Amino acid sequence: MNKNMGTIDRVIRTLLALTVIVLYFTGMINGVAALILGVFAFIFLLTSFIGFCPLYVPLRLSTRKKAVKVQVK
Repeated sequence: MNKNMGTIDRVIRTLLALTVIVLYFTGMINGVAALILGVFAFIFLLTSFIGFCPLYVPLRLSTRKKAVKVQVK
């Protein structure tokens, strides 16, 4: 399992998940919407921490920058 998420992607997912958590605890969302958004928030946090998004694999996507190879002479 190679990492396929870049730093910006991971930060955005974390911020979205934290927003959902804040909205839930302030009572702005509840019921089915809170449940669905809570599941997405959990998935976003999990994928952010491990740096891998399984949905990117079949789509052949990666937001991670390519490593620059340095040649020493």
